[in-house]
Amino acid sequence: MIFLFTDFGAADIYVGQVKAVLAELAPEEAVIDLLHEAPAFNVKAAAHVLAALAEGVPREGVIMAVVDPGVGGGRDAVVVRAEGKYFVGPDNGLLSVVASRAARKTVWSIKWRPRKLARSFHGRDLFAPIAAAIASGAFPEGRLERKPRLKANFGAEDLPQVIYVDHYGNAMTGLRAGGLPRGGRLVVDGRWIARARVFSEVPPGEAFWYENSIGLAEIAANSASAAAKLGLTVGTAIGFSS
Repeated sequence: MIFLFTDFGAADIYVGQVKAVLAELAPEEAVIDLLHEAPAFNVKAAAHVLAALAEGVPREGVIMAVVDPGVGGGRDAVVVRAEGKYFVGPDNGLLSVVASRAARKTVWSIKWRPRKLARSFHGRDLFAPIAAAIASGAFPEGRLERKPRLKANFGAEDLPQVIYVDHYGNAMTGLRAGGLPRGGRLVVDGRWIARARVFSEVPPGEAFWYENSIGLAEIAANSASAAAKLGLTVGTAIGFSS
């Protein structure tokens, strides 16, 4: 299986072009959209979203991850195997949170280049063919070269910021809820936000935080947009008080 994690936008032309390449090169493989609205231009936030979503990907799954504002520049193209899963993407920090948290990992540089390579679309021309080869069981060793580590590394620590806002206005943070005391409160711009288990535990319109379905602390409001209510955007700083 191939999983796509990008900032391409579901309504734009890019996802379809990537899927066309995958359909040609790996016709037997299911292609699953993890996310195409990853935080554009914010590689660090996207890296934490990716790390959380990757937990639900089965072993031997191949994740093509592209949030790559430096595409066509000097950053390397890489494959990372972490916890039995493969990640294909740029060495710009996007894969580094996953790699840093993995007990076992291997990193390769992608040395192969196709005859036709658009400088602005490595997702289609470079990453997709490599992802297709791995998913099909033909690991492209001749196209790769082992490297000791990723060059760009954000580390394994949580990120005390908003990393994603969904269309409901719920604001996902880079804090793993399992590491936070149950009675603790999040702090946003001096405002204290208490924890609740589910939306119905607070009155309509009231903000709260809870552990979302992928294990992160998320700020929400009952029947309202927490992002609009609290002025939350990707990058908003989040504090915590026990």
